[in-house]
Amino acid sequence: MTFDLYVPTNASSWGPPKDDDSEKNPMNQRWKGLVPIYAPYSPGQRLYRCADFTPGYKSNAYNQGGGSASNRHRQQQSGAADDNSFQLVDTTRAPKKFVAPAKKRAQHQSRLRQLNARARSGMEQQKDRYNQPQRTRRRNNWKKGPPRRNWHQRVDRQASVAVQPSWAVTDEIAFPKLVKQRVDTLPSEEDLLWCGFLDHYNDAYERVTSTNTVPLKRIENKEFYPVTTTDDPVIEGLAVKNSGNVFFTDAILSHLMASPRTVTAWDVVVQKLPNGTLFFDKRDNSQFDYLTVSETSNQPPIRNDDDPDGINTPMRLSLEATSINQNFSQQILKQVKGGSNSSRKSFEYPNPFYDDEEGAVDGMEPASVAYRYRRFTLGDIKLVCRCELHGLVSKRKNEELTMTAFALNEWDSRLGGGINWREKIDTQRGAVLATELKNNSCKLAKWTAQSILAGADQMKIGFVSRANKSNPYEHEILATQSYKPKEFAQQTTVSLHNMWGIIQMLVEMFSSKGAGKYVIMRDPNKPILRIYSVPQETFEDEE
Repeated sequence: MTFDLYVPTNASSWGPPKDDDSEKNPMNQRWKGLVPIYAPYSPGQRLYRCADFTPGYKSNAYNQGGGSASNRHRQQQSGAADDNSFQLVDTTRAPKKFVAPAKKRAQHQSRLRQLNARARSGMEQQKDRYNQPQRTRRRNNWKKGPPRRNWHQRVDRQASVAVQPSWAVTDEIAFPKLVKQRVDTLPSEEDLLWCGFLDHYNDAYERVTSTNTVPLKRIENKEFYPVTTTDDPVIEGLAVKNSGNVFFTDAILSHLMASPRTVTAWDVVVQKLPNGTLFFDKRDNSQFDYLTVSETSNQPPIRNDDDPDGINTPMRLSLEATSINQNFSQQILKQVKGGSNSSRKSFEYPNPFYDDEEGAVDGMEPASVAYRYRRFTLGDIKLVCRCELHGLVSKRKNEELTMTAFALNEWDSRLGGGINWREKIDTQRGAVLATELKNNSCKLAKWTAQSILAGADQMKIGFVSRANKSNPYEHEILATQSYKPKEFAQQTTVSLHNMWGIIQMLVEMFSSKGAGKYVIMRDPNKPILRIYSVPQETFEDEE
């Protein structure tokens, strides 16, 4: 078998000649479709090797006809092999592994077992909780977390007196309007007469501390007289003499002055005579004379299932605070054995409410209180007020200062939103007072107003706490602090101009009305004062 071998010659370069016509070449049709002798490449392709004379490498992309894709694949494999063969050496010393002591490990394992057991019990409780009805789940959810004030803990208070169908609303005053009232100048004041007597203050109570407490005694042989305005014989005589056109007691006047700070419901009776004279009274069976406890606190006292005896209910706490306040005001005064007191200062008129015959039979005597009847002139308003002082403070150079005495009481700091007095009263008394200003803002504002109205030189505030938080009958005096009333008012943001502005607005409002009987009521759940016009015989059956 024979065949023709056609090999074109190219003397100028390698490869077939350019002038070789494929149609004249009989071999073109024979070799058509076969793999070309060399693989084409892109001008932008990087060539890693032009020629490789390594003995171990016997094949390349050219003689195998792998094309450009095969060439790139082999080049990438070779580059990756070179990169993998490169390795950095870390010469830093490895940190020593901490191994806890055997005792610590045992404690940690025990703690983990406790947490796991607690988590398992919690998961079981969670399963049981979702098996409960929806209402029961909602009720149980409120019990979780720290005590906080929200709509679930909201106290729906009741009105201080039931509104009768015969009562008619004449005016409504919002508290923001009361806060904006002001007078340009404070009223002038003058004394009309003095009644009663005063004992001197015992300076030993200034040195009382939480580590040197003094038990609070029950003063059972002293009589207190919270007499209302129209029942005071002295005010009746002053009204006959036309000494004023508006008559108050300091308790009622200070309460109206501090009315924007109140939270609980209250009421005041106003009687206007045909000649235009106004008498501001309280009802005989009202709770007006009882002190409030934590009235403005974020956690006011409420009835709680954890308190089966009810010692921390608002009513019981009010009775407790009132008793503490009365006992403290008499205990801090000097007493001589046998009941006599040579340092007692008696005034021109005796106590107008004490009956000598009844007191001798019962063994009672009036408390150390001086009734100071004063007249405040504010434009056309001539306001006569019965004010109270509780004692005298002896100073050097035979100087005597008048004083009032009040007591703050601690019942349960955990429930009342306060701080522990026994831990803070000696070192952080300012913090204790600031907490009380937040929780009892209205009560302290009333005491400040009463002291300023009475013209007291000092105001004594005692800090009294329960000997045991579960015993509301035994108390201890932890400290006593003295303040100047006007300076204390500035420190506690009590504005005298605003207080007298409230009184001026109320007096002018009733002066424009006709003769009759009216009732000022604080809405139990809204910051609003409502004024009712009531029949003349209202509340007379309570007397």
